[in-house]
Amino acid sequence: MSVASSDGRHQVAVLALEHVVGMDLGVPPQVFGSARDAAGRRQYRVRVCTPTGGPVRSAAGFRVLPDHGLELLETADTVIVPGIHDGPALTHGDLDPAVLAALRAAHARGARLVSICTSAFVLGATGLLDGRRAATHWMHADRFRELFPKVTLDAEVLFVDDGDILSSAGVAAGIDLCLHIIRRDLGTEIANRAARRCVVPPWREGGQAQFVERPVPAPASAGTAATRAWAMERLGEPLTLERLAGHARMSVRTFTRHFRDETGMSPAQWLLQRRTDRARELLEATDLSVTRVARESGFGTAAALRQRFQAALGVAPLSYRRTFAAP
Repeated sequence: MSVASSDGRHQVAVLALEHVVGMDLGVPPQVFGSARDAAGRRQYRVRVCTPTGGPVRSAAGFRVLPDHGLELLETADTVIVPGIHDGPALTHGDLDPAVLAALRAAHARGARLVSICTSAFVLGATGLLDGRRAATHWMHADRFRELFPKVTLDAEVLFVDDGDILSSAGVAAGIDLCLHIIRRDLGTEIANRAARRCVVPPWREGGQAQFVERPVPAPASAGTAATRAWAMERLGEPLTLERLAGHARMSVRTFTRHFRDETGMSPAQWLLQRRTDRARELLEATDLSVTRVARESGFGTAAALRQRFQAALGVAPLSYRRTFAAP
């Protein structure tokens, strides 16, 4: 994680444009402000700016009164653009040339760019997304593809991490992306601590569907929540689809349908992600061998764990431990 400030904190600039979505604007300061080490020290410095340094109107009926203008982008390590509700960026792909130039310059000097929800249109207008993957709110996917045909849009996922440019789907998916960035920068422990402070789930995989048919089961229906909680306590054990369905007292077919309706993913996908998260926690917080971590998290062998980490994180388990393990 690069830092630019004298106090060692990662500098985050949140660029609020006209018609900024209120929730999208509030998420980065809240989530990144909750990222603290074991001693309670904040790990990020988050500041809000606007194109002119003057107020902009939000989509929620209030004005944003910033302390900074575009000069904040000249030193920020991460630049986040919250979603916008209306305006030429959404209808025509047009944007203030000064904003486009500032974003391009920030990226050219190595800053990480992040869009939340419809601000993917803003990054799209810079041309920096051409030839790359991106996400945005599913309701605006067709228009985005019309305006930016060179961008590979994935409107089915919560967020896309394309290295130095990241983008999320709409509204609450911005929380998932911010927590993902903290986890990538500082590890699982601090990301989970931030999630607890924000009272949100610590982990929703970026590849999870943007919306599910029945995220909260009807009170009278038999859901899979109890089985998921049961499985979380037994990640190191063999958890076949038949065993999971048996615990839920459902047929495999019925269980799979309910599970996907409630989580947006298959039982196998969910289990793989939970086991990966458990392995990360063990590598960070314990000195267990890689072989033991593989057994405890349900991967069975060190080879299987290494294969999963390379595929999901691009690093080997021991490299991950050296980066994120507590001193």
